[in-house]
Amino acid sequence: MLYYALVFLVLALVAAVFGFSGVAGTATWIAQVLFVVFLVATIVSALANVFRGKRLN
Repeated sequence: MLYYALVFLVLALVAAVFGFSGVAGTATWIAQVLFVVFLVATIVSALANVFRGKRLN
């Protein structure tokens, strides 16, 4: 999931350099959504490990 967020971020940056505002806007939106999903999944996973009594590595 993080891989796809980074791919869309790079795509957005390249599109922004070339001035394709529609493509850049869409890629940026997808990158932001994937980043938030990844962040929430990481927090949920960390909390689940804490409540199970496992240590975070």
